[in-house]
Amino acid sequence: MQLTETHRPTLDQALEAIRTRAYWSPHPEHPKAYGESAPAEGLAAFEALRGTRFDLDQPGTDDWTGGEVSPYGPELGIEYPHPDLDALLPAMRAGMAGWREAGPETRALVCLEILSRISARTHEFAHAVMHTSGQAFMMAFQAGGPHAQDRGMEAVAYAYAEQVRTPAAADWSKPQGKRDPLELRKTFTTAGRGISLLIGCNTFPTWNGYPGLFASLATGNPVLVKPHPRAVLPLALTVRVAREVLAEAGFDPNLVALATERPGEGIAKTLAVRPEIKIIDYTGSTAFGDWLEANARQAQVYTEKAGVNTVVVDSTDNYKGMLSNLAFSLSLYSGQMCTTPQNFLIPRDGITTDAGHKSYDEVVGDLAASVGGLLGDDARANALLGALVNPDVKGRLDGAAGLGEVALPSRKITNPEFPDAVVRTPVIVKLDGAKPDTEAVYLTECFGPVSFAVAVDSTADSLELLRRTVRDQGAMTVGAYTTSAETERAIEDVCLDESAQLSLNLTGGVYVNQTAAFSDFHGSGGNPAANAALCDGAFVSNRFRVVEVRRQA
Repeated sequence: MQLTETHRPTLDQALEAIRTRAYWSPHPEHPKAYGESAPAEGLAAFEALRGTRFDLDQPGTDDWTGGEVSPYGPELGIEYPHPDLDALLPAMRAGMAGWREAGPETRALVCLEILSRISARTHEFAHAVMHTSGQAFMMAFQAGGPHAQDRGMEAVAYAYAEQVRTPAAADWSKPQGKRDPLELRKTFTTAGRGISLLIGCNTFPTWNGYPGLFASLATGNPVLVKPHPRAVLPLALTVRVAREVLAEAGFDPNLVALATERPGEGIAKTLAVRPEIKIIDYTGSTAFGDWLEANARQAQVYTEKAGVNTVVVDSTDNYKGMLSNLAFSLSLYSGQMCTTPQNFLIPRDGITTDAGHKSYDEVVGDLAASVGGLLGDDARANALLGALVNPDVKGRLDGAAGLGEVALPSRKITNPEFPDAVVRTPVIVKLDGAKPDTEAVYLTECFGPVSFAVAVDSTADSLELLRRTVRDQGAMTVGAYTTSAETERAIEDVCLDESAQLSLNLTGGVYVNQTAAFSDFHGSGGNPAANAALCDGAFVSNRFRVVEVRRQA
């Protein structure tokens, strides 16, 4: 396998991209870039998987389990291997020595080969993501395909850079005056901590899964992938590709394995406290993330949990652009993103804009109208919204109307291709921030297409509420609109103090809930929403240790 010739130039480009933070991606975003036959072949490959047994030929399989149902309606009918952990985990550890001896560069290049083969099958993966997460096809294609692959490659680049920071060998000589110098030959080997557990999520199985998977694999650790039971297929396909590449490159394929759980089994809790598990990557609810941080004491735990994302609306010189930008952010994937804004803090006396002064009611009404206009055509609405990922999201949406005055009611949309899909437009609820009883509503994450327009006394009050929200509840994103340099600086200071990623005055085609690999950090690791950032040096450096051997020269 000609790994160096094929992938070293790409690795060098990735290293340059994380150094400069400039735009770069080796993975095309447009479906046509993969060839004329790719769409049909990808769909056929996905359909061929339905109703089959997904055999990975991994050790310790004691049963078969499945049960995925697409949010668009169809049952996938795929069975996956269920692990006997006492057999699988030792088999995974057995390949560590050879993987360690390969060194940082070879590990990185093997990871890039895995990503390359996944990229070639992006259409197949897109259907797998669509029918497990409920994303509309184009979003599943982009976010589940090239954007996820970019995040995986970004993690490989950071992992490589951190590992080669220390030289592999050094000659050491300490002068001793008239006597001969003391001389040693020292070698430094990067060694993985042990088995890494990836606990996948339902909404973005590949985008949220690939950073941890490739960060651990590239730093010398076997990776056990435990998918969300509703979204197994995208990660099972990933494991299959990884095992094939590892075997072809001369390594133990059991360095990557799948652990699928039976209904209600809760295998993640069992795995998380096993002594063999030394690293855990988790995306999901705050409750389980907190449990992992408190109980998986033998492991390095990286969590992305939940937060209350906030937008401060102070003033704008592009009122129409602000409304359009926010409307798209609220609508994309039915608000089922950890970065979607939830709370809009708007002064009750209104804001100044290029279209004149706008009262609180006018701002909220115009935002509602902008969302309504964006989603007025059902075909476009289906392409943006996708489907609600599970009944819990629908329950929160249905209950939102009773939380306050509804500025924008949610409406049901039929998807003609998938009539069983649950498709709903967002709801916007007006709340008075001065009323203590409303805090329990807007200071709690309401995951899904629900947002709150919170009336505050002033922008100064907005900033105090923003600070309290990020500090107590966490936030993956903060947005703000202002024409005042002083206010902009004050907002920036809050976000710097509380470690929140800030987007200012976005009015074009970049949105608060989207981040670009190699350039943007996803989360900060500095507030309760997440204890890690995708991706920085801290995300990879604690996954390995440098072991030194000294020899007399």
